[in-house]
Amino acid sequence: MNDVYKLFYLNFLRLHENDVEIVRLEDDVLVTRCKNPCPILRLSLSLNVDTKTSCKIVSEPVCKYVLRKLNPNLVFKRNYEHIRPYSESCEETIYWKGRVC
Repeated sequence: MNDVYKLFYLNFLRLHENDVEIVRLEDDVLVTRCKNPCPILRLSLSLNVDTKTSCKIVSEPVCKYVLRKLNPNLVFKRNYEHIRPYSESCEETIYWKGRVC
């Protein structure tokens, strides 16, 4: 999962390491909390759109698509109970299909 972290968060999303807190990193699961400057968050706030909706529609499908292209057995989940602006960061979990998190 360390390779997934580097490929997805650092190379694809181009986030800085200091903006991505690794909460859990094991061979079969990666849990992160991101605090990066986010254009979806900024736009959602300016348009008064709930990020729980905008991220599910705009961001989540792209994340799932890219991770499936990396490996079709990767699963992406965003924790909508821990998402900005309601929390200080956005929590995401990536794990191998068949793994219970």
